[in-house]
Amino acid sequence: MKKYLITISLTLASLLATAQANTPEYDSTLAAKLGADERGMKTYVLVILKSGPANIEDRELRDSLFRGHFSNMDKLAREGKLVAAGPFEDNDSQYRGLFLFDVPTIEEAEGLVSGDPTVTNGIFVTEMYQWYGSAAMPLLLEIHPKLQKRKP
Repeated sequence: MKKYLITISLTLASLLATAQANTPEYDSTLAAKLGADERGMKTYVLVILKSGPANIEDRELRDSLFRGHFSNMDKLAREGKLVAAGPFEDNDSQYRGLFLFDVPTIEEAEGLVSGDPTVTNGIFVTEMYQWYGSAAMPLLLEIHPKLQKRKP
Protein backbone atom coordinates (compact mmCIF):
# COMPACT_ATOMS: atom_id res chain seq x y z
CA MET A 1 0.00 0.00 0.00
CA LYS A 2 2.84 2.37 0.91
CA LYS A 3 4.50 1.69 -2.45
CA TYR A 4 1.19 2.46 -4.19
CA LEU A 5 0.85 5.82 -2.37
CA ILE A 6 4.42 6.78 -3.22
CA THR A 7 3.78 5.97 -6.90
CA ILE A 8 0.62 8.11 -6.90
CA SER A 9 2.45 10.97 -5.16
CA LEU A 10 5.30 10.89 -7.68
CA THR A 11 2.83 10.76 -10.59
CA LEU A 12 0.92 13.77 -9.25
CA ALA A 13 4.15 15.70 -8.70
CA SER A 14 5.19 14.93 -12.27
CA LEU A 15 1.82 16.08 -13.63
CA LEU A 16 2.03 19.34 -11.66
CA ALA A 17 5.56 20.00 -12.89
CA THR A 18 4.46 19.37 -16.50
CA ALA A 19 1.42 21.64 -16.10
CA GLN A 20 3.60 24.43 -14.72
CA ALA A 21 6.08 24.05 -17.58
CA ASN A 22 3.22 24.39 -20.11
CA THR A 23 1.75 27.52 -18.54
CA PRO A 24 1.41 30.36 -21.07
CA GLU A 25 3.70 33.30 -20.59
CA TYR A 26 2.63 35.64 -17.81
CA ASP A 27 1.22 38.95 -19.13
CA SER A 28 1.84 41.54 -16.43
CA THR A 29 0.02 44.27 -18.39
CA LEU A 30 -3.15 42.18 -18.73
CA ALA A 31 -2.92 41.04 -15.11
CA ALA A 32 -2.69 44.66 -13.93
CA LYS A 33 -5.56 45.74 -16.23
CA LEU A 34 -7.80 43.02 -14.79
CA GLY A 35 -6.69 43.51 -11.17
CA ALA A 36 -5.24 40.01 -10.84
CA ASP A 37 -3.22 38.89 -7.86
CA GLU A 38 -0.20 36.57 -8.25
CA ARG A 39 -2.56 33.61 -8.77
CA GLY A 40 -4.46 35.38 -11.55
CA MET A 41 -7.46 35.74 -9.22
CA LYS A 42 -9.46 38.51 -7.56
CA THR A 43 -12.53 39.05 -5.40
CA TYR A 44 -16.01 39.56 -6.87
CA VAL A 45 -19.47 39.65 -5.33
CA LEU A 46 -21.90 36.89 -6.26
CA VAL A 47 -25.53 37.93 -5.93
CA ILE A 48 -28.27 35.32 -5.86
CA LEU A 49 -31.70 36.65 -6.76
CA LYS A 50 -34.50 34.80 -4.98
CA SER A 51 -38.27 35.18 -5.28
CA GLY A 52 -39.31 38.12 -3.16
CA PRO A 53 -42.50 38.89 -1.24
CA ALA A 54 -44.12 41.07 -3.91
CA ASN A 55 -46.94 39.60 -5.98
CA ILE A 56 -47.47 42.22 -8.66
CA GLU A 57 -50.48 41.20 -10.73
CA ASP A 58 -50.66 44.37 -12.82
CA ARG A 59 -49.10 43.06 -16.04
CA GLU A 60 -48.13 46.51 -17.32
CA LEU A 61 -46.39 47.43 -14.06
CA ARG A 62 -44.61 44.07 -13.85
CA ASP A 63 -43.40 44.37 -17.48
CA SER A 64 -42.16 47.89 -16.75
CA LEU A 65 -40.22 46.70 -13.69
CA PHE A 66 -38.58 43.93 -15.71
CA ARG A 67 -37.67 46.37 -18.50
CA GLY A 68 -35.96 48.41 -15.79
CA HIS A 69 -34.25 45.25 -14.51
CA PHE A 70 -32.76 44.47 -17.93
CA SER A 71 -31.92 48.11 -18.57
CA ASN A 72 -30.01 48.28 -15.28
CA MET A 73 -28.15 45.09 -16.16
CA ASP A 74 -27.16 46.53 -19.56
CA LYS A 75 -25.94 49.74 -17.89
CA LEU A 76 -23.88 47.84 -15.31
CA ALA A 77 -22.38 45.60 -18.02
CA ARG A 78 -21.39 48.67 -20.10
CA GLU A 79 -19.73 50.12 -16.99
CA GLY A 80 -17.81 46.85 -16.47
CA LYS A 81 -19.47 46.20 -13.10
CA LEU A 82 -21.65 43.25 -14.13
CA VAL A 83 -19.49 40.46 -15.57
CA ALA A 84 -22.00 37.60 -15.60
CA ALA A 85 -25.74 37.19 -15.10
CA GLY A 86 -28.46 34.73 -15.88
CA PRO A 87 -31.54 32.91 -14.69
CA PHE A 88 -31.72 29.59 -12.88
CA GLU A 89 -33.91 26.72 -14.02
CA ASP A 90 -36.89 25.92 -11.76
CA ASN A 91 -35.70 24.83 -8.32
CA ASP A 92 -36.99 24.26 -4.77
CA SER A 93 -34.83 27.06 -3.32
CA GLN A 94 -36.72 29.81 -5.20
CA TYR A 95 -33.43 30.91 -6.76
CA ARG A 96 -34.33 32.99 -9.79
CA GLY A 97 -31.00 34.25 -11.11
CA LEU A 98 -27.54 35.52 -10.34
CA PHE A 99 -25.28 38.48 -10.87
CA LEU A 100 -21.51 38.42 -10.66
CA PHE A 101 -20.27 41.93 -9.89
CA ASP A 102 -16.71 43.08 -10.46
CA VAL A 103 -16.55 44.85 -7.11
CA PRO A 104 -14.62 43.78 -4.01
CA THR A 105 -17.26 44.46 -1.33
CA ILE A 106 -20.84 43.52 -0.60
CA GLU A 107 -21.56 47.18 0.21
CA GLU A 108 -20.63 48.17 -3.35
CA ALA A 109 -22.84 45.38 -4.75
CA GLU A 110 -25.75 46.58 -2.60
CA GLY A 111 -25.37 49.99 -4.22
CA LEU A 112 -25.50 48.40 -7.68
CA VAL A 113 -28.70 46.44 -7.01
CA SER A 114 -30.34 49.53 -5.52
CA GLY A 115 -30.89 50.65 -9.13
CA ASP A 116 -32.79 47.46 -10.02
CA PRO A 117 -36.56 48.00 -9.80
CA THR A 118 -37.29 44.28 -9.46
CA VAL A 119 -35.23 44.29 -6.27
CA THR A 120 -36.44 47.61 -4.89
CA ASN A 121 -40.07 46.59 -5.54
CA GLY A 122 -39.76 43.17 -3.89
CA ILE A 123 -40.02 40.87 -6.91
CA PHE A 124 -36.55 39.66 -5.99
CA VAL A 125 -34.59 39.59 -2.75
CA THR A 126 -30.83 39.13 -2.76
CA GLU A 127 -28.21 37.03 -1.03
CA MET A 128 -24.65 38.29 -1.50
CA TYR A 129 -21.33 36.55 -1.08
CA GLN A 130 -17.75 37.50 -1.79
CA TRP A 131 -16.31 35.11 -4.37
CA TYR A 132 -12.66 34.60 -5.26
CA GLY A 133 -12.28 33.62 -8.90
CA SER A 134 -10.34 34.14 -12.09
CA ALA A 135 -9.51 37.76 -12.84
CA ALA A 136 -10.34 36.93 -16.48
CA MET A 137 -14.10 36.95 -15.79
CA PRO A 138 -14.56 40.51 -17.16
CA LEU A 139 -13.34 39.27 -20.54
CA LEU A 140 -16.72 37.55 -20.89
CA LEU A 141 -18.16 40.99 -21.60
CA GLU A 142 -15.94 41.27 -24.69
CA ILE A 143 -16.59 37.73 -25.93
CA HIS A 144 -20.33 37.30 -25.31
CA PRO A 145 -21.58 39.72 -28.00
CA LYS A 146 -19.72 37.64 -30.59
CA LEU A 147 -21.85 34.63 -29.59
CA GLN A 148 -25.20 36.39 -29.36
CA LYS A 149 -27.45 36.31 -32.47
CA ARG A 150 -30.15 38.36 -30.72
CA LYS A 151 -30.63 40.19 -27.47
CA PRO A 152 -33.08 38.76 -24.93
